[in-house]
Amino acid sequence: MLKEIRPALVVLLMLTAITGLAYPLAITGLAQAIFPAQANGSLIERNGKVIGSELIGQQFESDRYFHGRLSATTAPDPQDASKSVPLPYNAANSGGSNLGPTSKDLAGRLKDDVAKLKAENPSGSLPVDLVTTSASGLDPHISPEAAFFQVSRVAKARHLPETTIRALVTGQIEGRMWGFLGEPRVNVLKLNLALDKLQS
Repeated sequence: MLKEIRPALVVLLMLTAITGLAYPLAITGLAQAIFPAQANGSLIERNGKVIGSELIGQQFESDRYFHGRLSATTAPDPQDASKSVPLPYNAANSGGSNLGPTSKDLAGRLKDDVAKLKAENPSGSLPVDLVTTSASGLDPHISPEAAFFQVSRVAKARHLPETTIRALVTGQIEGRMWGFLGEPRVNVLKLNLALDKLQS
C-alpha cells in the first residue's frame, strides 16, 4: 500500500513546492524588479508621506477639490456589529450597493444628488458618473466631462479663473490604455494634488 501512496505524496509535495513557493516567489521578485511602483500598490507620496494610491479613490468633500464617483462601500457599525454603516472607498469591503431601478432609497438619493449638482452648475450637462456608484466602490477616476462639470465650483472656491482650472483638468486627462482600451479618464487624487501645487 505504501508503494502506491508514495508517488502520490511525492507529486503532492513537488507541486506544493512549485506552485505554493517557487512560482509566487518568482512572480513577486519579477514584479518588484520590473514594476516596483505597481507591485507596491501604486502609492502616491507627498513630502515623503503616503497620501493614497492611484488605484483607490478617496472622498473629497470640500468645494476647493474635485469630487470623485460616489462609493457605496460599508463597514460594520461600531455600535451594532449586525448592521453596517457607510464608509466610502473601504477597500476591505469593495462592492456596489445592489440597489435596483425600483429601489425607493436609490431614487431618493439620485433626486437629492441631481438637485445638489444642478444647483452647483445649473448650465452644465450632468455627467452620469457623478450620481452613480461604481461596481467596486473604489473607482479613483471620473470622466473628463465630470471633471469639467466641477470647474466653476472649484474655481470659485479657490478664487482662480475658470480658464486656469479648465487647463489643469485638460492636462490631467489620461487617454485610452494602449490607445484603444477603455475611455479617457481623470484620476481625482492626481488632479487635486496638481490643484494644490498650482496654489503653493
